[in-house]
Amino acid sequence: MTGAPLRLKQPSGWFAAGREVAQALSLLSDSAFKLFVWICLNADRGLGAMRIDHAETARVLTNTEAQIAESLHELFLKEVCQGTVAGAIRITDRFWPYQRAPTSQEHETPTAYVSQLKRFFLARRCVRSAFTAADEDLAAQLYHRGLSLQDAEHAILLGSLRKYVALINHGRGSPITSLRYFTALFEEVKSEIPCGYWAHVARRVQQVEQQWRGFDADSETQTK
Repeated sequence: MTGAPLRLKQPSGWFAAGREVAQALSLLSDSAFKLFVWICLNADRGLGAMRIDHAETARVLTNTEAQIAESLHELFLKEVCQGTVAGAIRITDRFWPYQRAPTSQEHETPTAYVSQLKRFFLARRCVRSAFTAADEDLAAQLYHRGLSLQDAEHAILLGSLRKYVALINHGRGSPITSLRYFTALFEEVKSEIPCGYWAHVARRVQQVEQQWRGFDADSETQTK
């Protein structure tokens, strides 16, 4: 074997797949890794970020939109990717091999951040809220305090799981009506917690939400 220089067949469009990709391969499920590689190939090289259209991504990867959403959720939970306030998907530094170009995108107005946090909040079945002006004010404060969307989602998942445990243990209870319910948890989740723990919390929340009949069922039981 001679040490002949290697030449790319296609000099553009390639991606530097090295240690970062190897780490992702050992960490992610097959479907999540497939989505990760697709994001790597299509993300802006200077930013390591891109916007995703779930329907189009599902078509390209021959998945359903639900599968794309599940894979994306895994990427967030395992801290391979994170959401930006602008609504893009950003590969975290540990898994992005390129030096990032300086950008002001991380300092945009909190509008997109508040919208995404609202979506996390209202997605839980134990929450019954219209996301009031007070909730919006708190979300904006969290943005200015530098709480990442990933940490915000973790806090809501953890608080919701604890709420479900209380509801099940007591046989009844009241819903969460304010984002302020999670205030202490927004600080708690900033501590060093293994990413595998958050994957466990997310699975438990999904399991409980599939099994728990809801507040209406609790009310019916109490009146019998």
